[in-house]
Amino acid sequence: MGKKSRGMNAGKKLKARRHKSRKSDKWFVRRVGKLKAKADPLEGASQAKGIVLEKVQLEAKQPNSAMRKCVRIQLTKNGKQITAFCPGDGATKLIDEHDEVMIECIGGAMGKSKGDIPGVRWQVIKVNDQSLNALMSGIIEKARK
Repeated sequence: MGKKSRGMNAGKKLKARRHKSRKSDKWFVRRVGKLKAKADPLEGASQAKGIVLEKVQLEAKQPNSAMRKCVRIQLTKNGKQITAFCPGDGATKLIDEHDEVMIECIGGAMGKSKGDIPGVRWQVIKVNDQSLNALMSGIIEKARK
């Protein structure tokens, strides 16, 4: 493609050119096609509740060799299963199977996973409607169900 039209009656051609160019913009295509909402288990929401199915340990990516503590969760809104990271030292001890947890996005670049945890895009923030941070620091004790 050469230079763009600049004449007095060039509006139609410029409009067509802009229309064609926008299709090569990744963010435009994602927004217009609502691709994030279609692929997102949370269906566009920032947070969601779910039931803990099991505790899992995932191996960190190279060059790290830690076992990252995560939980498998079934979302209450649509029944989809996802893996969420448990942030903090000893956080998995406070989370048991069949607990109700609240999750949020982990904040990786472009909505992807963060750091060395492969394929995990969410983290636990609440357990049985109590803040995981408060439970960890000992401000409150875990409620009996």
